[in-house]
Amino acid sequence: MISHPAYDIEPWCLRETELNLGLLAQSESVFALSNGHVGWRGNLDEGEPHGLPGTYLNGVYELRPLPYAEAGYGYPASGQSVIDVTNGKLIRLLVDDEPFDLRYGRLHHHQRVLDFRTGLLHRTVAWTSPAGSTVRIRSSRLVSFTQRAVAAVAYEVEPVDAEIRIVLQSELVANEQLPPVPGGDPRSAAALESPLVPEENFARDTRLRLIHRTAGSGLQVAVAADHVVEAPAGTTTSAESTENLSRLTLTTHLHPGQTLRVEKFVAHGWSSTRSLPALHDQVEAALFSATHTAWDGLRAEQHTYLAAFWAGADVEVDGDAEIQQAVRFALFHVLQAGARAEERAIPAKGLTGPGYDGHCFWDTETFVLPLLTYTAPQAAAQALRWRFATLPAAQERARQLGLAGAAFPWRTINGSECSSYWPAGTAAFHINADIADAVVRYVAATDDDAFAREAGVPLLVQTARLWRALGHHDPQGAFHIDGVTGPDEYSALSDDNTYTNLMAQQNLAAAAHLVSRYPREAGLLAVSGAETASWRNAAARMSVPYSTALGMYEQSAGSTSHEVWDFPATGPEQYPLMLCFPYFDLYRKQVLKQADLVLALHLRGDAFTRDDKARAFAYYEALTVRDSSLSACTQAVLAAETGHVELAYDYLGEAAMMDLSDLEHNTRDGLHIASLAGTWTALVAGFGGMRHHEGLLSFAPRLPTALSRLAFTVLVHGRALRVEVTRRTATYSVPAGEPLEIQHYGTPLKVSPLSPRSVTLPTAAPEGTAPDQPPGRRPLRRSAGGAPPVG
Repeated sequence: MISHPAYDIEPWCLRETELNLGLLAQSESVFALSNGHVGWRGNLDEGEPHGLPGTYLNGVYELRPLPYAEAGYGYPASGQSVIDVTNGKLIRLLVDDEPFDLRYGRLHHHQRVLDFRTGLLHRTVAWTSPAGSTVRIRSSRLVSFTQRAVAAVAYEVEPVDAEIRIVLQSELVANEQLPPVPGGDPRSAAALESPLVPEENFARDTRLRLIHRTAGSGLQVAVAADHVVEAPAGTTTSAESTENLSRLTLTTHLHPGQTLRVEKFVAHGWSSTRSLPALHDQVEAALFSATHTAWDGLRAEQHTYLAAFWAGADVEVDGDAEIQQAVRFALFHVLQAGARAEERAIPAKGLTGPGYDGHCFWDTETFVLPLLTYTAPQAAAQALRWRFATLPAAQERARQLGLAGAAFPWRTINGSECSSYWPAGTAAFHINADIADAVVRYVAATDDDAFAREAGVPLLVQTARLWRALGHHDPQGAFHIDGVTGPDEYSALSDDNTYTNLMAQQNLAAAAHLVSRYPREAGLLAVSGAETASWRNAAARMSVPYSTALGMYEQSAGSTSHEVWDFPATGPEQYPLMLCFPYFDLYRKQVLKQADLVLALHLRGDAFTRDDKARAFAYYEALTVRDSSLSACTQAVLAAETGHVELAYDYLGEAAMMDLSDLEHNTRDGLHIASLAGTWTALVAGFGGMRHHEGLLSFAPRLPTALSRLAFTVLVHGRALRVEVTRRTATYSVPAGEPLEIQHYGTPLKVSPLSPRSVTLPTAAPEGTAPDQPPGRRPLRRSAGGAPPVG
């Protein structure tokens, strides 16, 4: 039984040629359009049938209660959930008095195409109504990268073989009915019925407008629309508006050869502080700009924007057409998630669906921002400036917890903690070092001095203060961080989690370095010489657990002495384990939801030897069940580094196909933006071997058998470095700018526009015994050139 929509494999688009109504929700996520500010799910133009309607504005949420069986100090009082705001996509159609509805009549043709180079979603339909009237419908839609508040639709209908009477209704609809949310899965979103309170409605000529506010969070939301109509003589129009509906209706007769065309421009805005008249004027101004630019102008702007992005971001894969399509799909959607977020969070699902309640987690900094830093650095900067904007809330949270510095929330929309389960929320302090890591990487890659001064110094200083307060020196002087939760969510409240400690170590050292570089900014934060000395000392004496019995580093102190999970007794239907077993049982056994120490081997690879990595990777492979979409890409990187390139290739396939094949059966709730970013990571950091430690950019490329060539571009120090890898050579070039110093397998290279460097790849044998995975949890093997073999 097919559990996901089927898409043609093409290099620059995603094409669906057969509509499966039972899988609409998945395809609505896949075909979603966004710019990081406005998100339109890929719902059908006519609104129904649908899987899950969705229009989202980044930062717009409603408060909801967080129930506790027992009260506790420091528990968040309320949660936040992203809401479906006013839907401006809707264009309903009646053909000779019968609604255009794909559940009725006869569907001759239905195709949707998401074009990664133009940023447009195209749809073509041929349909015969139950009464026998046949029409062809074409629509294209976009969410503008250049005009942040704007989305637009071009819609055409024409008769095929006889005169027809057409009624077209273009609508703005608020508080649309949503389907019930499946229960029992914490990855699903909370359902909020009718979250918008009416404030203003308007309809006149071809213009529509609705303004609402949220009852609990007090946010005002405005959406306005205007239309350009091309229709035969005799077409009539009318406009009407009520509290939750604003509608333009067109009525006409069409003869064969005639076409009704409607271009719909929709402007969105929201505010927590502006007055209603100001918000009204804001969306009207955005709408005027859109109609002035016109449909063709918006299309041209979109194409130009994306051409510039692809010039500095494209990844070329020879030998696997499916991966080639998947990595461009991933790059496109990650760009959509952050391009115009502009000091707002990048949620785990982007703006493609309501999964995880629209919250932002640590995976933004750890998985998404590395991609954006090297391909769209302005988007990475804006995401980090959002963290900087929420620094006061993080400092208040630290004070509440009895700590110095800043404690950033595990999950949030507005910067306040929303996690009601503290062992996997508040205790996951590593998020603070993850943010610091993203700051260090961004500054190293971009040389953005203004950002470093304004946001980098405060972020690093306050997170360093947190670690110094959270940890302690033992009598021998070693620095310990006790009772914390690392990336693996099947382990909790551990002492000296290796990932947390090593990332905190980097955080402390980087903070000390940055305040010495920017003494004025450090002075404004009252940083003393004694304080920076304490940071350096804690970093130098950081405890990193090591098992002498096993001769390898541990995930946390003593963790390798725990009982190993009974994998042979666990059936395939019992995954993910968190839905079938109590967390208490998971916490006290050796079983990993996702890469933890292995993630440290990647991000802090400078702290380990080759032998360290090989032993630890092999050990933890046998314990990692990958119940998280965040794991496969990291395992791909380490598998490649330790010489297991075919295993890395299998993990690449899992990360790349997470949503296109709906591997976790929850793509309906939105795309896994971090896993999409992980596709790029698996290729660039895995097979490209890219690392960026202490300002040094290095590469150690290696390819699996199926791939004959890998090429990618990264933006670093204001230059575009192109890397092209074949089975035997790697070529490094920069088209313009000053020379760039890099390393290839530890050998320094200077690359300049006049001097590209082509070097031979060493022959690499697998290091150590081929690692095993838990029974039944091995990634699907990929055949050369495409999808995994059947069976």
